[in-house]
Amino acid sequence: MRAALGIREVSVWDTDPAAMAKLAGNLEPLGFDVRVASSGRDAVRGADVVTTCTADKSHATVLAADWVEPGMHLNAIGGDCPGKTELDPAVLLTADVFVEYTPQTRVEGEIQVMGPDHPVTELWEVVTGRAPGRTGPEQVTVFDSVGFAVEDFSALRFVRDAVRGTPWAEQIDLVAEPEDPKDLFGMVTALTPIGT
Repeated sequence: MRAALGIREVSVWDTDPAAMAKLAGNLEPLGFDVRVASSGRDAVRGADVVTTCTADKSHATVLAADWVEPGMHLNAIGGDCPGKTELDPAVLLTADVFVEYTPQTRVEGEIQVMGPDHPVTELWEVVTGRAPGRTGPEQVTVFDSVGFAVEDFSALRFVRDAVRGTPWAEQIDLVAEPEDPKDLFGMVTALTPIGT
């Protein structure tokens, strides 16, 4: 998102203050200006892009409808199994919802709480020009992501084929062996480790 949108400022909030401090400590060396928010509402106030990611296995609400401002884009990436959601369902009634693969998202994504006819647009439709993406500055959009692996595989194959035989292609070993497998930033900041 930083490369595509030029994001430099990030607000973070978590129910665990230690997790917020650790995230801020790992993001700041990467060039982000990080603000630790006092609440979820405080974190999203004035944001252009909001990303929710929770491990809660219940129909949680980590983003209330009245926190959403005109023009926001929401990445709901924590809902990834039946019964697990993050957004107030009222958000889905007023936003345009984009998904990876509709049948999977209706079971595992935010839209699992909506009726089977709730309108969504699949990303491939936007990429191919069949459907519009954002259509105006006040539009609220939701990417209801559940992690559909065929898209990752397709994107990787496209990039591989596009750069094969160029100076931008190099064979690498993708099997990571981090010192601490639970430290998601360990490999990113290996040259300048941040304390926990």
